[in-house]
Amino acid sequence: MRIIFNLLPLALLLILSACGQTNPAEANAAEVEQTTAPAPAPEKASEPMSGLQIGDVAPDFKLEGIDGEMHSLATMVDANGEKPKGYAVTFTCNTCPYAKMYEPRLVALHEKLSKMGYPLIAIQPNDVELKPGDNLEAMKERAAERGFGFAYVIDADQSVYPQYGASKTPEVYLLDADRVLRYHGAIDDSPQDAEAVTEAYVEMAVAALEKGEDPKPAEVKAIGCGIKAK
Repeated sequence: MRIIFNLLPLALLLILSACGQTNPAEANAAEVEQTTAPAPAPEKASEPMSGLQIGDVAPDFKLEGIDGEMHSLATMVDANGEKPKGYAVTFTCNTCPYAKMYEPRLVALHEKLSKMGYPLIAIQPNDVELKPGDNLEAMKERAAERGFGFAYVIDADQSVYPQYGASKTPEVYLLDADRVLRYHGAIDDSPQDAEAVTEAYVEMAVAALEKGEDPKPAEVKAIGCGIKAK
């Protein structure tokens, strides 16, 4: 009798497999790893990453925001109501553990950089059928809960993020006033601990632009969740 009971869990797994069911532990393994295991430090890119390259002109877009308005780079203004000197285009979402950890930093980053002329705009690129928690209504709720002061828009047809070459949430594309890509990748060097940041890459890049210099590093691989495509 004890042998029969010991075999029951194995039999159940075999039945679930035959029915096309996914073991919940396997389905959520990546999410669990992201929230419990230390994240690797972002790597400075030794060769160009996919998508837009440093020096390329980034495409503009018109995307619906949580305020019901259509947003584009052409219509953005900075904290002073003036034409920006640059743009921190950030692909992020509600549901990724890394995106959640970076929310307070994004709020602070926009507040600081927008005053300098570099407002942040956040784009949610995930397919909402795969990630219902990333739909527009959920975005509105999240923005209200977390005090987002930046524009939060949705790439509903997933046409924008492939043009940029984004693959992670969060992932930043820092553009200058002419929409030329000057920095791409990670926000900083400590995804899971804001107190442990030693290199704030986006802020460093803006500081370089303010001096008339090229950001160094210009590319750092983003650490985060993969964008969920249809």
